[in-house]
Amino acid sequence: MKKIMFCLALCLAFGTKIYSQTNTAEGSYYTSFDGTKIYYEVKGEGFPVVMLHGFTGTAQGWKNGLLYGNLLKLGCKVIILDMRGNGRSDKPHSDAGYNKDAEAKDVMGLVTSLGIKKYDVIGYSRGSIITSRVMVLDKRVQKAVMGGMGADYTNPNWQRRIHAWKALEGDTTMRDVDDMMVWINKNPFDKVALALQQKHQPSTSPAELAKVKIPVLLIDGTEDSTNGDVADLQKLIPHAQMVAVPGDHNNAGKTIQFSDEVIRFLQ
Repeated sequence: MKKIMFCLALCLAFGTKIYSQTNTAEGSYYTSFDGTKIYYEVKGEGFPVVMLHGFTGTAQGWKNGLLYGNLLKLGCKVIILDMRGNGRSDKPHSDAGYNKDAEAKDVMGLVTSLGIKKYDVIGYSRGSIITSRVMVLDKRVQKAVMGGMGADYTNPNWQRRIHAWKALEGDTTMRDVDDMMVWINKNPFDKVALALQQKHQPSTSPAELAKVKIPVLLIDGTEDSTNGDVADLQKLIPHAQMVAVPGDHNNAGKTIQFSDEVIRFLQ
């Protein structure tokens, strides 16, 4: 199952365009820079925290762990969203729908539309790669948490990303991602959208990470080696802290230890 939780992410390019919002019964829809509708939910009234899910995930996944509820108990304004290509959000079927930091633009544009001046951002797995882009591109980010992520994503030619992309496009020779494809084939995912997410996954360079000035928490399960060495990533980020909690890639983010460490860091 470790291979199932592929980390992919997209950068955020900051924009100044005026964006619209449409309310729904459960959450809201934000219309992003290119017309893509992004489903999101906001709960709480305190300091804003944006939570970014992993590959094939949705915003609702955060509710299966302890951190989401504990952030609300702490008094935070918690913002969760289905990133484009996932869940209730639109799923573009074009390169333009995912390249040039499209997903990151969604996040930063949503924050702008909500009138937020400062916020923290938490990502897990692929959501951590997006978090990496957000903290590099958006000066409003005060603290960042990257869960389940080592240094491998910084390589633009990361073999695993390329193999996942090719497998999602129908290449059956990419045997190292067979477990991922079994998972995807068992679920009603949009494979075209997932393939494009893999194809255009951004890599944040060591040079960009070296310029990060905010506090960053790198948190990983003791049994998780899915996305490279966290210690190697810590060396690239000047103010990064590293913490290990019990669990593997699939369950470490749901534990009380994960929640406690993140809340301690944010406080």
